[in-house]
Amino acid sequence: MNKDPLLLLHGVTMSAAAWDEVVPLLANEFDLLVPTAAGHRGGGRIEGAATIKHLVDVTEQLLDERGVSTVHIAGNSLGGWMGIELARRGRARSVCALSPAGFWTPGTADETTATNKLRRAKRLAEVGHGLAPLMLRSAAIRRLILNDVAVHGDRLTAAQALGAVHDLVDCPAAYDILSTDESVAPMPTLPCPITLAWSEKDRIFPPSVNGAIARQRIPDARYTELPGIGHVPMIDDPALCAATIRTAVSITG
Repeated sequence: MNKDPLLLLHGVTMSAAAWDEVVPLLANEFDLLVPTAAGHRGGGRIEGAATIKHLVDVTEQLLDERGVSTVHIAGNSLGGWMGIELARRGRARSVCALSPAGFWTPGTADETTATNKLRRAKRLAEVGHGLAPLMLRSAAIRRLILNDVAVHGDRLTAAQALGAVHDLVDCPAAYDILSTDESVAPMPTLPCPITLAWSEKDRIFPPSVNGAIARQRIPDARYTELPGIGHVPMIDDPALCAATIRTAVSITG
């Protein structure tokens, strides 16, 4: 029996490893595609400045190379934004956007507060990554370092957290992406079922700010809040993340 294809897209400065604990929960149900985005550690190189449009172009090319016309898509942060843009291009059967980026007015506080936090995290990682192997042995420090993106960063092992730090440091596209003047344009008519699944404790894109903008720009999307978790739900609760994706896919019937 053929399984439906499901594309999993990670957030900025991360890699395909962000999905490591979710993949086993979905692998029996879907034919999974889990790429690392261009300009990120382990992904393809980008010539010139990195833009969201270019990252979406590269991902669409991947679908073409795999011979897949449409897929179910689940994405977190940047990956959620990319999923919405792929839907706009007619490449999605459904989208589950987990705290997606891009729901802001460029240059205003609803964008800069979030992107400044992410820039600061990258600069700190670049300065202190030599000490990371020692520091990340402590669960308390893992929780503190990951506080902006997860409520329970201590769930990660020291090795997983160190991998996330390496991803953060070795992401050449990060500063371009975090300085973008792009945003998610309004989508008054859905090209496919879209779920906006916002993390209740999101410190990067709070549901009261960016989630509210998302509901205005995509009014017909299904909106839900995921209780007790932070911006990257794959860290805090992989099982809830997988269940949310299943529900989003099921809406297509």
